[in-house]
Amino acid sequence: MILMGLLAALWGASYLFIKVALDDLSPVALVWVRTALGALVLAPVALQRGAFAPARRHLGTLAFIAAFQIAGPFLLIAVGEQHISSSLAGILVASAPIWTALLAAGFVPEERLPLAGLAGVAIGIVGVALLLGVDLGGGDALLGGALILVAALGYAIGALVAKRRLADVPPVGLVASIMSLSTLFLLPALPFALPDHAPQLDTVGALIALGAGGTGVSFLIFYTLNAELGPSRASIVAYIAPAFSVTYGVALLDEAFTATTAAGLVLILAGSWLAATKRRFSRSAPFRSTAPAPARVP
Repeated sequence: MILMGLLAALWGASYLFIKVALDDLSPVALVWVRTALGALVLAPVALQRGAFAPARRHLGTLAFIAAFQIAGPFLLIAVGEQHISSSLAGILVASAPIWTALLAAGFVPEERLPLAGLAGVAIGIVGVALLLGVDLGGGDALLGGALILVAALGYAIGALVAKRRLADVPPVGLVASIMSLSTLFLLPALPFALPDHAPQLDTVGALIALGAGGTGVSFLIFYTLNAELGPSRASIVAYIAPAFSVTYGVALLDEAFTATTAAGLVLILAGSWLAATKRRFSRSAPFRSTAPAPARVP
């Protein structure tokens, strides 16, 4: 529970840091710095523990996760936050457990959604529709919200693939690898996305906090939880993080928090909880990793 609470606080703050950094940086430059700092924090630890050796055997899968759970979603969230508030972005990302439940039911034969799980998906969708259709209205804000939802889908895909195919890779090796690969993926676009002025001190501070804490340390914690508890239970952090993102956004950025926003938040969180916790397993044994438990965060 301590790791879960720390992860929720760090990830909830990420949307605040993204919003601050976007004042001076383009989404591409922001994400490149974010992943580069995350890799710099984690690579020495991975090297010390010899965690890159097992990761090298799964380079193709790691590249897939780097694209679909890191580089792609990070860019989508950064672009989306150019049009919507940081607190709303944090709420929409909370749809990840709904995506996880749907993907698991469709692609993991051992799992299926009972009526309670299906009801949770429906409730969550109503919450998303409420936010997109009422709170955001339309235009660029609606597009920004849609991009955040696609990013949440990427998070769900990455968590499931990592659980099933990378169970033998220590979390620190996994995260250091996908952060490094994401940095390489974005490097060709970086020269076209550099700012025309020096970033302000608040931007620099936000980038350091986002890259080292909200990216490097956070994803290491997430993949440790993902390996030990499974993707569905690890995604429970999505129920907690929005409370932090809303608190940070309202208190520090003076963002609005309307009755519609509150209703959408409650529906999404309730639906996500039902979808993730009310899934049931078939009579056959569920998928479990036979790999040894990963090392804990230092």
